Amino acid sequence: MGKLVVTEFVTLDGVVEDPGGAEGGRGGWAFRFERGEKGDRFKFDELMAADAQLLGRVTYEGFAKAWPAMNDNPFGQKFNEMPKFVVSTTLENAEWNNTTVLSGDLSDEVGALKERFDGDILVAGSATLVQSLFARDLVDQLNLMVFPILLGGGKRLFGDSADPVPLELVETRRTGDVSILVYRRKR
Repeated sequence: MGKLVVTEFVTLDGVVEDPGGAEGGRGGWAFRFERGEKGDRFKFDELMAADAQLLGRVTYEGFAKAWPAMNDNPFGQKFNEMPKFVVSTTLENAEWNNTTVLSGDLSDEVGALKERFDGDILVAGSATLVQSLFARDLVDQLNLMVFPILLGGGKRLFGDSADPVPLELVETRRTGDVSILVYRRKR
C-alpha cells in the first residue's frame, strides 16, 4: 500500500504561493536561495521513491507547461514518465503524458491510488488540494523545505481548520540556505 507524501517549498511565515515565479507578483522567492547539494539530493530521492504524482489543477497546469521540455536528466525523465493524477472538477482533458483527471470523491480516489501503488504518491504544491487532503486525514507524511524569507502575504499552506492535525517530527536537516523538516501524521 502506498503512502501519500505532501512536499512543499514554504516561507518562514507559511506562504507556499508561487515559489518558482511563474505567476508574477511576489513569486520566485525560492530561487533567491541555495538549497545545497543535500537539498537537491533530498528532492531527487523523494521523487525516486514515488510511484505517482497527485496534483491540484493550478499546479498541474504550471507543471504541464514547464516539465515536458525537461527530459535531459534522470529527475526530468522520471517526472515526465511517471503516472500523474490531477484533481479537478473543471479540467476535462489532461494533455501531459501519463495524466489522468480525477473528479470523483477525493477520499475514494486517493484511497484507490494508495491501494494501486506500493511506493509514495507525491503531492507537490497544490495548496488547496493539500488542505482538502489534510481535512480528510489522507496525508501520511509532510516534507517541508523551509526558505528563510518572510513574504508577509500570499497563499498559505494551512488555512483555518476545524480540527487540529497532530504531526510528529521525524527528521530535520539544514542544507544550503534552507531547512528540511519531515513530519509523519500521528495516528
